[in-house]
Amino acid sequence: MRARVTSSKLESLVAQCLKDFYRRRLSMLDGLQLKKVLRRKNPYLFRALGIEVASEIVHQMLHAFVSSSDEGIFGAAFFEPIAMIVSGGKVSDAAGVDFVVETRHRYTAVALKSGPNIYNASQKKRQNQEFIELRNRLLKIHKPVDPLLGHAYGKRNVDPKGAWIFRVRSGQAFWEEITGDAEFYVKLIVLMKSVPAEHKKELQEKWGAALNRFTQEFIQDFCHADGRIDWDKLLRFVSQKK
Repeated sequence: MRARVTSSKLESLVAQCLKDFYRRRLSMLDGLQLKKVLRRKNPYLFRALGIEVASEIVHQMLHAFVSSSDEGIFGAAFFEPIAMIVSGGKVSDAAGVDFVVETRHRYTAVALKSGPNIYNASQKKRQNQEFIELRNRLLKIHKPVDPLLGHAYGKRNVDPKGAWIFRVRSGQAFWEEITGDAEFYVKLIVLMKSVPAEHKKELQEKWGAALNRFTQEFIQDFCHADGRIDWDKLLRFVSQKK
């Protein structure tokens, strides 16, 4: 389960995937709307924290939103394409499976998550069911179907017992299995080199513009004429029934 990828090609792949990661983050900031994010925030908490500055609310709100989105964006833009290419896999059309690696003797279906703390009980059950459905659909290929739940980082490598049909490999163990290289997981971070710094400046400019834009909008819509936050109006916007 692996493809031959030279060091230079891997470095180029890492740079390209990082570029895509930052492109997606920038696109997300461009398309962000203050009120859509604000509807999911807790005005009581902001008030309890004693926040009286509009820009502080906007900054906390933006930071929380971007941070919560980054894990998913990074997984899709960085971990998934790299894992598929270095394993010699191909995109899967099956629900819950990111890519598959087929050899003469085995069909490995991989669901790749960023880290080991993604699933709750119902999500784990759904993932297992999706693997079962795929295995049943592939009975005609007459080779073992190997469902693998991979984590790009972490140390969870104990396979679940009972009704669960998939294996679990995390961090070093996952990357070693799909590449045959015990140090591949380290190479990924080393090969990032200066690429993040090259993209960070543009992101900071977008971040500053978004912060200014949303602060202006927040003051206009949720502040009194004297500049104080209108907590009553903000709370009604978030919680008042239609």
